[in-house]
Amino acid sequence: MTPTDVDVATAGARAGALVVRTLYGRRLDRIDKGAGDFATAADVEAEQAILGVLRAARPGDAVLGEEGGQQGAGPAEAVRQWLVDPLCGTLNYAAGNLLVAVNVAPRDGAAAVADPFGGELFFTDGDSAFVRRDGTHDVPLAPTPATRLVDVNLDPPFPSAPAFRAVDLLAHPRFAEHFRPRVVSTTLALAWVAAGKRAAYVTDGGDLSGSVHFAAGIALCRAAGCVVTGIDGAPVGEGHGLVAAADEETHGLLMSMIRGG
Repeated sequence: MTPTDVDVATAGARAGALVVRTLYGRRLDRIDKGAGDFATAADVEAEQAILGVLRAARPGDAVLGEEGGQQGAGPAEAVRQWLVDPLCGTLNYAAGNLLVAVNVAPRDGAAAVADPFGGELFFTDGDSAFVRRDGTHDVPLAPTPATRLVDVNLDPPFPSAPAFRAVDLLAHPRFAEHFRPRVVSTTLALAWVAAGKRAAYVTDGGDLSGSVHFAAGIALCRAAGCVVTGIDGAPVGEGHGLVAAADEETHGLLMSMIRGG
């Protein structure tokens, strides 16, 4: 039986997560990417493991990987393109922090996000979204603002400054009335919004709909029923940055603060 896209995405995310766990704690070579960014051998090996899954299941597909760039068939000729971030949160990982994610998603549709150390696999077929714990038990994702925790990405660049600065959002007088800030520095936080562990996630940026970092998390949030737009309120793909919120009220409050209200 031919595996579905969600089968392939989850298998790829599991393969990448296994590498990330296996190499954790070792002294790993760093690959300088400029502007203070770097990859480690774990990033590269995890991407290779994911590529192995994709090539076996979808040999005619294109792949855009965080470390290897465009691979396989050209996007115009391929049936689909896969977006792969083998280790989101490299700085955390290199510092011994376990807050990282493995993101695998075809452009538009299914997606998988693995938490290598939390033992959770978040996935969607494009319509429904689930978390799998202990490798067997699937639970529907249920976003809720109950935690009041809002994860804000403070990493540069800041393309929307001075009109929008994430740090200014945290200092907004009304933010502390409604929310508590968190900064985990990985798009695992997007999966947490879909799962009800975060009320919202906010980041600056350009069009993130085709980003290897964000595509899987956006797909999860949409399928789970979250409210997802750019920081300008435009649909993702037309706007800039990202606001993913558990519900309309949370999204509205954050948009009001972002707009200076």
